[in-house]
Amino acid sequence: MDGLDVPGLVQSLGSDEDAERKMAAFKLQSNIGDPSFADVFISEGGLPKLRYLVLHATGNTLAYSLTSFSRLLDVDNGWDHINQDVVERVVELVVTHPLVNILRGAMAILGAIVAHQHPISTHSTQPETFGFRALKPAIATYPQFLEKLVSSLSAADHALCANALQLINALMRDAITNGGEAEWPKFIAKLQEMGVIKAVYSLMQSQALQDLSHPLLEFQALTKVLLRKWRDVTVDQHKLEHRRALKAIHLASNPEKPSEHVEDGKDGKEKKHNPEKWRRLGFETENPSSEFGETGYLGMMDLADYVRKQEDTFQKLLLEQSTLSPRTRCPVARASLAVTAILYDQFEADRSDLDDAKNYLALESRSNYDKIYKPLILQWSRLHLAGLQAFFRLWKGTGAEREDFPKLVDLVCILLEAVVGGAKREKSVEEVENEIQEYDYERLRQLQMELFQLTYEDTWGHHLRQVRDGLNHEALQFMKEQRIRCLLAGAWFPNNSPQKTESQQPLSFRYVKISPNRRFLHYSDFPTKTEQNEDPDIDSLSEKLDLSLVSSVASNISTKAPASAHSSNSASTVKNNPTQSSTTQITIQGYLLSSPPSTSNSSAPPPQGRSRSKSTANSNPKSPSNKKHRQEVPLL
Repeated sequence: MDGLDVPGLVQSLGSDEDAERKMAAFKLQSNIGDPSFADVFISEGGLPKLRYLVLHATGNTLAYSLTSFSRLLDVDNGWDHINQDVVERVVELVVTHPLVNILRGAMAILGAIVAHQHPISTHSTQPETFGFRALKPAIATYPQFLEKLVSSLSAADHALCANALQLINALMRDAITNGGEAEWPKFIAKLQEMGVIKAVYSLMQSQALQDLSHPLLEFQALTKVLLRKWRDVTVDQHKLEHRRALKAIHLASNPEKPSEHVEDGKDGKEKKHNPEKWRRLGFETENPSSEFGETGYLGMMDLADYVRKQEDTFQKLLLEQSTLSPRTRCPVARASLAVTAILYDQFEADRSDLDDAKNYLALESRSNYDKIYKPLILQWSRLHLAGLQAFFRLWKGTGAEREDFPKLVDLVCILLEAVVGGAKREKSVEEVENEIQEYDYERLRQLQMELFQLTYEDTWGHHLRQVRDGLNHEALQFMKEQRIRCLLAGAWFPNNSPQKTESQQPLSFRYVKISPNRRFLHYSDFPTKTEQNEDPDIDSLSEKLDLSLVSSVASNISTKAPASAHSSNSASTVKNNPTQSSTTQITIQGYLLSSPPSTSNSSAPPPQGRSRSKSTANSNPKSPSNKKHRQEVPLL
């Protein structure tokens, strides 16, 4: 605004020279977005002249004027100059004008008009100046308006695509909010017939997300709003539309024509109804409307869409099911409703607009695009069909019965979550459909077990680890006490490398016992074992080890082969020779206070984990005559 002559600019807008008006409009479009400038511009009487240019100018002057007017509306000014003449003029430009720069400004103005709900002037004599209702007279004059609007989504100009989508969003939101129960579904269906879903789906998968981020996210949020609206509509057979949909589903099943008749009591005849008219289609009862409670009208739409598009397959499936017992028949209708509920939860359709608005904050990083944009939600019907076919395939492949229905629902839920939930933004719906069909039961079951494990780990992992650590500690303490008590009572160990006495007779057993105060380990070697009630007394054991000086205890397991075994191939011997025995070698290292005894080796078989041991001890370190030495001692 600095250095710009606002009165002169306003005067130039009313000039008779087109070049002067064009230059003034060009300067105006870059400054009118400043609220302080807009206030000065309006106070100088510029708004009527700008409105005149919007209604009568052509070429670039018109394009600059449209852009200026739309930016003025963005700062919440100029609403009192909006009337049917302006609306009809702008709608005419959208339908008839080919220039992109004019179309951008015209769609921006219409988007602001539709989104604006509260006119500034409370004494306005034109109550239908804003919202979708403000465009209806002009659209009636130019019925090709909506088609032109949808076709603009495929334009090469990203700004034009963004303005067109923003206008579509405004029309959809106003129709849902302010339209009647019978009006907004018709308007949405009309847009879908014109290809708006396909066009927006292509934009979501394109590389133009940065320019179209906000309108695309708003369209995605509106899609969730529509899903919620359809789900919240209760299926009622008294409503004509709902009754027609149920009748179409029944007739598409190719029901048998009744051949029997019963008297109606009035000299006439009445057709006998099939007692399993609806249960034959997969409903639990003969009152189908009560089974749409969770999915509402959305579930009926999905089932009717499947029946309409796959009529031959539907009839063939029902014919196959009729040959099976009622217990093993696949409930087609219930399966369709289950897939609808799974998709509804998968796309988080219950999230509020506020939650979706938070996604705008994550648009700065391109790495967040796959998390924010969900183009597959626009392919709802195809995903429903793929999920339903997967349900039928799993039901047949697993030989499921009626009681297994909830289990099959869980499997399909995991399948759709893995494929649809894990799909990248650029992944086409065809690839998703193929991947759903390629998932076999074994692979799906393995994935289910992995998810169960993760779920239990998240829920109980911390508590289970605490219990496991506590049990390990208790078990360790129990084993320690058990072994100490065994040594307190005394124990015999075989001695495979016995010491030699003066008579050179081998001593083949060693007796070990811990003193009652648990401070010393007493032991001696004997030629034979004595009876249990005749074990040596602790005072008769010649050797002892001060346990307070033990520095470390280490153990390892080894395999002992018999003397006749070949040691060249120990692995083969262990595998094939049943006489092999394993021993646990326990090595104790420490310092012995007595004179160094002779070295002996002792090993024991696995009972109670006691086996070969070695001890290293040192006498009084202050005495030079005593040196560090090692001595083998049997221990647990």
